[in-house]
Amino acid sequence: MASIRFEKAQRWYPGADAPAVPGIDLEIRDGEFMVLVGPSGCGKSTTLRMLAGLEAVNEGKIFIGDRDITALPPKDRDIAMVFQNYALYPHMSVEDNMAFALKIAKVPAQQRKQRVREAAEMLGLTEYLQRKPKALSGGQRQRVAMGRAIVRSPQVFCMDEPLSNLDAKMRVQTRTDIAKLQSDLGTTTVYVTHDQVEAMTMGDRVAVMNVGELQQVDTPLRLYDHPDNLFVAGFIGSPQMNLMKAVAVDGKAKIGDYLVPVDPASQRKMSGKVTVGVRPEAWRLTSDGGEGLPITVTLVEDLGADSFIYGTSEVEGTPSTVIVRVSERGRIHKGDVIHVTTDPRNVHVFDTNSGERLSD
Repeated sequence: MASIRFEKAQRWYPGADAPAVPGIDLEIRDGEFMVLVGPSGCGKSTTLRMLAGLEAVNEGKIFIGDRDITALPPKDRDIAMVFQNYALYPHMSVEDNMAFALKIAKVPAQQRKQRVREAAEMLGLTEYLQRKPKALSGGQRQRVAMGRAIVRSPQVFCMDEPLSNLDAKMRVQTRTDIAKLQSDLGTTTVYVTHDQVEAMTMGDRVAVMNVGELQQVDTPLRLYDHPDNLFVAGFIGSPQMNLMKAVAVDGKAKIGDYLVPVDPASQRKMSGKVTVGVRPEAWRLTSDGGEGLPITVTLVEDLGADSFIYGTSEVEGTPSTVIVRVSERGRIHKGDVIHVTTDPRNVHVFDTNSGERLSD
């Protein structure tokens, strides 16, 4: 069984004023694809490296199944690491790169060859086995790095931003390949990325981190629909949620002269300063009568199926850019003034001071 458990695992770098990871508590189920996501410097890679044994754990413990691996050297943890930079040997063929760890482990030659062939077939690399890494594309090199991990049949895969060196199109294809491969193998996987689109599309669950602390651990859709705090609300979603500063007045959130309708549960909890959030797709264009929040359009992004409208509003409390997703094409242009509103069920309400969610 390859479940993973962090128990207040802390990493404090020598000479630092504060720990990179103050003490993380996280459980990852057997066979789960867990994504650690957050901005640069949030502690996600440090957490992964503690699991892999590449960083020491100053306090706390880490378990794989019932086995305490906190003090074990990396080679004894039964973990395979996939790095950002592929880490392939340039003088070796694809086949030799994939088989290298097995050779070091003194696996018989015939067994090595069979396991490499099986992994290569799974990854679409069979015809490239005799090539050197320099003769491969970035996506193919990343698949070789994946193959090198797969042939070891580890209990856990650790992946540290493996797609960051690929171009946009190749990233989309490769993330699909990795997600399918993990599903087929059923190997517990911990995947680190700063790209929240990767996190949302790949993970069974996603752990959002900031300054070394877990902000929320949930399924991608729960993170999107019910962010626990302002950080998660602003980080998850592309384009991001519109966050507006308001004051609670008679059960509504007042932004300037505009009253945002909120759900009954939020009405009961609101007082003083609140922050309301509306996803770009949750806005609704009103008629030309002028009702709703006024927005002056500064940019229109036509994406084919729909469009993103970027604009500014003179209403106090609105962000510097308000983003609206619309299905109409070609009807709204730069310089137009539009009015938008939304439904109470689409409004997220947060306490401005604590950042905690008030909506159900």
